[in-house]
Amino acid sequence: MSFNKDVMWSSKTEEWETPQHVFDSLNSEFHFTLDVCATHENTKVPENYFTKQENGLKQDWGGNVCWMNPPYGREIKKWIRKAHLSSLKPNTTVVCLLPARTDTKWFHDHCARGEICFIKGRLKFSGAKTGAPFPSMIVIFPKVRT
Repeated sequence: MSFNKDVMWSSKTEEWETPQHVFDSLNSEFHFTLDVCATHENTKVPENYFTKQENGLKQDWGGNVCWMNPPYGREIKKWIRKAHLSSLKPNTTVVCLLPARTDTKWFHDHCARGEICFIKGRLKFSGAKTGAPFPSMIVIFPKVRT
């Protein structure tokens, strides 16, 4: 069996735009009020979002229903930690689209504390010609019940 190791083990980009149908399905349930990792062109919550320049990691997500599709590079663990800790604030929920990397420390430290839904098959991210070279999951960090 042969496979392209360059595709499997590296990526030309850390940013994978959320497929609209995935977002729409989740938004119909959660009614997002903040997109914590967006660009002006791809935000899913146009009335309230953080760009790279505003650095969502340094912002307060409290009191929102947050959508998070973070950059998938080495800093992903910071985004996952921020999502988990933000969800501990009153009236805060964070829903994340993530690569399903169940062997990582960030998965066990944070994702395992949320509700996890593995996506069957490989997502075709918006603008991509083919499916992703990795499996994906949705992780929901629900608001704390008060």
